[in-house]
Amino acid sequence: MPDMIKMALCQPAVVDNKAENLHKAAEMVRRAAKSGCQIAVLPEMFNCPYQSELFPSYAESFPNGETIRLLARLAKEENIVIVGGSIPEKDGERVYNTSFIFAENGELIGRHRKLHLFDVDIKAGTVFKESDTLTAGNDITVVTACGVKLGIGICYDIRFIELAREMTDRGAQVLIYPAAFGLVTGPAHWELLMKARAIDNQVFVIGAAPARTLGAKYQAYGHSIAVDPWGRIVAEADETESLLTIVLDLKTIASVREELPILKHRRPKIYHN
Repeated sequence: MPDMIKMALCQPAVVDNKAENLHKAAEMVRRAAKSGCQIAVLPEMFNCPYQSELFPSYAESFPNGETIRLLARLAKEENIVIVGGSIPEKDGERVYNTSFIFAENGELIGRHRKLHLFDVDIKAGTVFKESDTLTAGNDITVVTACGVKLGIGICYDIRFIELAREMTDRGAQVLIYPAAFGLVTGPAHWELLMKARAIDNQVFVIGAAPARTLGAKYQAYGHSIAVDPWGRIVAEADETESLLTIVLDLKTIASVREELPILKHRRPKIYHN
């Protein structure tokens, strides 16, 4: 495992135009590579607006979808690992909310289909039902890139502590959540959840979000963020379009676990009873 890893969190403003969204994403990935980043992370549904009724029309199939081919080509051309946020993925008659992860040689090394669908009715003003058009995935995703084990979840997945612990138990050192929290859940829970998962598991936690798009039906919160194993914020964006570059000192994982050995002190036999 390397001591340090440099990453870029891409926070584009997403519009109802796939070509424009892909152009913007590609531009950000190229900027990330030029700045020396080894990994670029895109946000949830970076190629289409976060509206359930639009997901089927934007959906693509692996391996020939336009977005998928672009990510593979970019990874190879720019020699950078890409955690491809998520896009609507069509597989037969079903559509999934899927993150495709590509190694720096352009090869697919992981595919995470969102496990927990965002079906909520919050009195403060958020009503959403992903299950109207999406199907939930069934597999936990941990991949190795640049010598580091990355656990991948998508947005609502971060609220499920069992998933984060299982990825940690499988060796994940960095948990990455492409997400699109809105203006109700974002201010209330975004930073809190990132810190909680980092502290619970003594790992780095990354949240990559779209920027706020004025006039859009769904307003993203933005605030892409990186949190260290002690729960400290490494860096955080605001709500505007931006490219957030961060350096993670991976030695922090071992030092925090040595000082506060909660993972060693766990008693799973008792919990499972």
